[in-house]
Amino acid sequence: MQAFAYSNEQLDRKIRDAGLRPSSVRIYVLRYLEKHRNHPTADRIYKALRPELPSLSRASVYNSLSALERAGLVRPLTVNGDELRYDAAVEDHGHFCCDSCGALYDFDIAHSDGTFELEGFLVKRKDVLVWGLCPSCAAKTQI
Repeated sequence: MQAFAYSNEQLDRKIRDAGLRPSSVRIYVLRYLEKHRNHPTADRIYKALRPELPSLSRASVYNSLSALERAGLVRPLTVNGDELRYDAAVEDHGHFCCDSCGALYDFDIAHSDGTFELEGFLVKRKDVLVWGLCPSCAAKTQI
């Protein structure tokens, strides 16, 4: 997975193509998610954008995320049972969550043993969440 640097015009077009009105908050939120692939929470997005948009409200961020999700431009990811994070990578992929530092990493599931078929079911989305220690935290435990 890689991060992309979209211009405001490209984000505007992407949002329009998804059938939404490209409000300034939606553009800022989507740009933040495209640039910061660390799966932020709505609150983290709000705090990061507030200096640029002093009149921004948490409700506007939540409403924008909800609209972008319905349009298929972002995916929600539930971590630790109740922590909702957001991902601009909407193609099927997995997430590795570090038990120690809490960092989330994307990984490709197309050719891993995470592939499966369910006879008679229509699979619309795959969510694969793997837990363990990231390379940095694993190295610290071996010292």
